[in-house]
Amino acid sequence: MTTPPPLALPKPRRALRWVMTHPERLRSEDAVGLKEMRTACPELDATVEHVRAFARLMHEHRGRDLSTWIAGISQDDLPHLGQFAEGLLRDLDAVTASLSTSWSSGQVEGQVTRVKLLKRAGYGRAKLDLLRTRILLRT
Repeated sequence: MTTPPPLALPKPRRALRWVMTHPERLRSEDAVGLKEMRTACPELDATVEHVRAFARLMHEHRGRDLSTWIAGISQDDLPHLGQFAEGLLRDLDAVTASLSTSWSSGQVEGQVTRVKLLKRAGYGRAKLDLLRTRILLRT
């Protein structure tokens, strides 16, 4: 009797995409692959559950539940998620506030990125007055 060949492991990027994609948006073959991976590795299964729970916290603006999520992380032996949770604990009030509101600083961050690009385009030769003019003229 021959044994079935071992399952072909997906590439890390593909596996990460499966984990990070909303379950309803996964293609059927991807959902099957993720299910097989989760069945084969209990640590990965726990990680997927925690990552998806955090995504729900962010999407539903439930910052008040962050402490519960962090407590759940500490119950499992997942070092990388544990480090992430410890980082969140360092400034828990700010993280909770950011997860509780629908306000975003994305527009500001985009403008900062644009200014940095304009500054770099001057190769260090542009002084503040030229940089200011380029920013105001949006060139």
